[in-house]
Amino acid sequence: MAKPSEPHKKRSPAAAWFLALDAWLDSSLYELRFKAAQFWEAATIFSRKFRVKGWRRGIFEVLSEGFTMAAGGSVVMLALALPAFQDTAGDWRAQDDFAVTFLDRYGNEIGQRGIIQRDSVPVDQMPDHVIKAVLATEDRRFFDHWGIDIFGLARALTQNMRANSVVQGGSSITQQLAKNLFLSNERTLERKIKEAFLSLWLEANLSKKEILQLYLDRSYMGGGTFGIEAAADFYFGKSVRDLDLAQAAMLAGLFKAPTKYAPHINLPAARARANVVLNNLVDSGFMTEGQVLEARLHPADVVDRGERKSPDYFLDWAFDEVKRIAPPGTHSLVAHTTFDANLQKAAEESLEFHLRQYGKEYNVSEGALVVIETNGAVRAIVGGRDYGASQFNRATKALRQTGSSFKPYVYATAMEHGFTPESVVSSGAVSWGNWTPKNYSGGFGGKITLLNAFVRSINTVPVRLAKDHLSIPPIKAMAEAMGVESPLESHKTMVLGTSGMTVMDQATGYSVFAQNGFVGSRHGITQLVTHTGTVVYDFAKDAPPPHRVLSEQALRSMNAMLTQVPVIGTARRAALPGIVSGGKTGTTQSYRDAWYVGFTGNYTAAVWLGNDDFSTTRNMTGGSLPAMVWQRLMAYAHQNIDLKPIPGIDHPFVDDQVAAKAREAEKKKAEEEAARAAAERPPVLSSRTTQMLRELTGLLQAAPALQPPPEPQTLSAL
Repeated sequence: MAKPSEPHKKRSPAAAWFLALDAWLDSSLYELRFKAAQFWEAATIFSRKFRVKGWRRGIFEVLSEGFTMAAGGSVVMLALALPAFQDTAGDWRAQDDFAVTFLDRYGNEIGQRGIIQRDSVPVDQMPDHVIKAVLATEDRRFFDHWGIDIFGLARALTQNMRANSVVQGGSSITQQLAKNLFLSNERTLERKIKEAFLSLWLEANLSKKEILQLYLDRSYMGGGTFGIEAAADFYFGKSVRDLDLAQAAMLAGLFKAPTKYAPHINLPAARARANVVLNNLVDSGFMTEGQVLEARLHPADVVDRGERKSPDYFLDWAFDEVKRIAPPGTHSLVAHTTFDANLQKAAEESLEFHLRQYGKEYNVSEGALVVIETNGAVRAIVGGRDYGASQFNRATKALRQTGSSFKPYVYATAMEHGFTPESVVSSGAVSWGNWTPKNYSGGFGGKITLLNAFVRSINTVPVRLAKDHLSIPPIKAMAEAMGVESPLESHKTMVLGTSGMTVMDQATGYSVFAQNGFVGSRHGITQLVTHTGTVVYDFAKDAPPPHRVLSEQALRSMNAMLTQVPVIGTARRAALPGIVSGGKTGTTQSYRDAWYVGFTGNYTAAVWLGNDDFSTTRNMTGGSLPAMVWQRLMAYAHQNIDLKPIPGIDHPFVDDQVAAKAREAEKKKAEEEAARAAAERPPVLSSRTTQMLRELTGLLQAAPALQPPPEPQTLSAL
């Protein structure tokens, strides 16, 4: 008989609640899954309507990949542009309230720096034809684009392709302003990407009128002037408010190449460029041919300023020096500088001469140079070939790898640690971790003296010195103690010049060898004086005194090695006839940069050559073109001056044997140049004609003198 079941137990409220929740979750999940399946099925059916086959599918696949790559490229470009936006965080609108007039070492005015806000003329107060001339030439669609003019870029590319040269630029006014405010003129892809993003940023944060105002106020206009108001006063002696159309066209033509078209230097070129601006006004529809005819018939004349060339790269650097050393509250000043116009001209001439002669052969387009006198006075700065084309100072701001020209800092450290030029080390292969440096020749040697290794610029020796005897921190400390302000990387490859340094730093560091081991005397400003005559800064009194960084023993050892490089080493093309000099060449990987930094008892000069886009040169070494630039400049600098000895070297003259060889080489070179010139000069007269003229000359010389005619008789004599 079955056992009767137990009576049903009553559930607690909590259990009933959990059961209800479980049932709700089960039903909800089931319903969600069912609806998701329905949605997916509907979406699949809908998407089938857009499915393409055959050749159409290939097109869509290409477009899909294109969009993917475009998205990835946008992310990469944004990552590259982000550092540029850091500059926008500061007060970039503020203009310097310094107003400084600069004098050279002899008291002659060489230029001014400092932009006063009250000197700016509002766009609304400028004549209409001034604004139209600028827009017609620089950016016709300025009020229609958002920072980047795609149509203008396409038009410029078309015109350039037709002319097979660069006749039109595609950059908008906003892009040019972004470059002027935040970027340099280096021709790199990274800079162009930053420029594009900053242009969009400017358009988003400024009105069109504000952008145009900043562009007209900040652009370089030649003759050391910045801004269209300063240019109008410099070239025409009047305000921009009073310019006529011919003058406005001439100023509008300066934005493209202010140095090339500066009317006080080349008035015909400036007038030709102004005529192009007038054509642009007609082509753009801003004016009619009848309206510009008067300006064509009567081109603008300029105030006679002579052909005074402003040392703009020096002035830019000196202006920064003034802002660094000027006492607080004194901003309207006259600065007495160390500038030497003759040395500046010689430096510019030497650089331009060699780049014109050999630039294509070596595939090099730019250079920079600094000259420092032994007393620390900076006499000349060449920051590039054309300040109008690029105001970026390659001498004081560009960080370039130094190659073997960094080795003197390594060897100086070694000399301070007890080594001498006669110390013997191995020049064989050396490995430092996973780094195995090679010599320029590709081979290795055995035991060698430091003098021989230095003169031959063997790479493995300084690496072995750093690895086995010195370590990196003392070498870095030595370079910084010798005046190098560029940020040096604390890496083992630093000993072979992988750290970037400026030309100014190189000249400063090497000048220690010429200044008896002392540092701290480099300067470009000797005095700052107010317009009432009060001296507010005097270098002789206010600057810290120089201090020794190289011992006398280390200095003698270094100069003994450095002076052999132009004689038997890698810088024979830098040798000065009859004058002792020292220096070191430098060539970086893939021949991107080439250096020669050298000194005498009178001057130190650093020369760098390379390309703005970091492209490789054609096997250019520091012992080739840089050494030649240095030699031509220093040969001029040492004319008609008292030669000073290099510390540790007995006298400033080379011995008779070396001097005789140098004179013989110079004589041979002069004879070769004369023969080449004679071969290139075509004869004006044939040899037969020349012989006939010589015979005629002989007959005339041998002929008796003509007798004077008899005097006529007077009436009284009759």
